[in-house]
Amino acid sequence: MVKKLRDKTNAGMMDCKQALNASEGDFDKAIEYLRKKGLSAATKRSSKAAKEGVVASYIHMQGRIGVLVEVNCETDFVARTDNFQTMARDIAMHVAAANPTYLSPEDVPEDILAKEKQIYQEQAQAEGKPEKIWDRITEGKLKKFYEEVCLLKQKFVKDMDITVETLVNNMIANTGENIIVRRFVRFQLGAES
Repeated sequence: MVKKLRDKTNAGMMDCKQALNASEGDFDKAIEYLRKKGLSAATKRSSKAAKEGVVASYIHMQGRIGVLVEVNCETDFVARTDNFQTMARDIAMHVAAANPTYLSPEDVPEDILAKEKQIYQEQAQAEGKPEKIWDRITEGKLKKFYEEVCLLKQKFVKDMDITVETLVNNMIANTGENIIVRRFVRFQLGAES
């Protein structure tokens, strides 16, 4: 079971043993345990400087779509690993497929956010929803908006059970280094920039 868990999560052998013990042999709970552990490790690592990394590219549809993504980590050693480079290429491929507009919710301009909130409030009013729940409706719709337009909040195209942010956090847990998707650019032939 340890080998199966390692293959599924890329976690270390001792971490897999610990996860299986903590979950009393329940495979799904062990995966969840490792993900939670990875998220806490990711939080601890976020203060470390990430100045190494790669610029990954992805070209799709015989050159009709092209993507560049900068993914940073703390050391050149990690940046050169196959797992890191594969993750960076996968993120570039995801950008080609999902066409995000922003990197994270913090990058959405205030005027766009204000316009979205106004639309959601007006929709709630038009649907006859009580005014006291408009804010809650707006928050829920904003979360959906972020999942559509923000790279880190989007469902990862190669595994719809996780977000791109979770993919990065899993890599942080596996490498023990802070990893940041710094920026991306997507070009589509004939499209306005």
